Amino acid sequence: MSRRFAWALGILVGVFVAGTGGYMLIEGWSLVDSVYMTTITVATVGFGEVHPLSSSGRLFTIGLIITGVGALGFVFGQLVEFVFEGRIQEILEGRRMERRLENLSGHTVVAGFGRVGSVVARALADEGAPFVIVDLADESQVAAREYGWPFVHGDATEEEVLGQAGIQRAGSIVTALSSDAENLFVTVTARALNPELFIVARSSHESTEAKLLKAGANRTITPNVIGGRRMASMVLHPTVSDYLDIVASGEGVEFRLQEIELGPSSCYVGRSIAEARIREITGAQVVAIVKADGTVDANPLASSVLMAGERLVVLGTPDQVAVLAEQACPI
Repeated sequence: MSRRFAWALGILVGVFVAGTGGYMLIEGWSLVDSVYMTTITVATVGFGEVHPLSSSGRLFTIGLIITGVGALGFVFGQLVEFVFEGRIQEILEGRRMERRLENLSGHTVVAGFGRVGSVVARALADEGAPFVIVDLADESQVAAREYGWPFVHGDATEEEVLGQAGIQRAGSIVTALSSDAENLFVTVTARALNPELFIVARSSHESTEAKLLKAGANRTITPNVIGGRRMASMVLHPTVSDYLDIVASGEGVEFRLQEIELGPSSCYVGRSIAEARIREITGAQVVAIVKADGTVDANPLASSVLMAGERLVVLGTPDQVAVLAEQACPI
């Protein structure tokens, strides 16, 4: 569309140059008189001639009127199409996005689409988890649109913007803004808007983690600290590190680590791991149990009794985990 508009402008400029040059050559007029005569001729304003025209000049003027009016009409048509088509498309896209956001529930809000937030969004997309991105940068909106990801253009520290992202219906939020102060503000605002929200906040310094937790964050992440620990682990225990990467991301293998909460009507509640026969029936293996009080049994025994509200960390294929989840928390 912009290319057609540029062509139209080029044609119109060409008509003016040709008209001005024609009057100068045919009638011998000055540059100012030739430009003025070309302008009133193309614009068809009905003013009189600057000087009396010769027969050649009149024929040239007729041709200039035809080509000039055609060029001017073409430019105006392209301008109208460019303005209205872009505006209409913007309105339609905005309405589609609003309907898409209204249908989201239990989703994750990703506040910030920078180096960290973009990785979070990609991981959520790979898992097929619903999410919406909130960012103030125009380039972030363009990138999200290319991926087809839900996006709210605005400042994540503002209540209205978080409301547009469906924060009241969301299940979690990842605040991955570059400033600790902004992440702290988002945490406080999100917690006030949704007391049940699970909040993961990014911090640039370890000293900020305690403040984020006090503000309402459930978990805090300091990328440079975690990155340093992972690099040390790769040097000290490369095989273990590679294995943990595989089971955590699922890349290259079919099985992965996942988390499942035991519902009150689960057939596993009140039974030990051995009695439930989870491995034999589903194929998935329970590698850890997170108790209701937050304590972790990192090496559960076969005699460990399962209780409602506990979360099982299991290792298995997506199909095996799906079977386990259906029994662990039946609808």
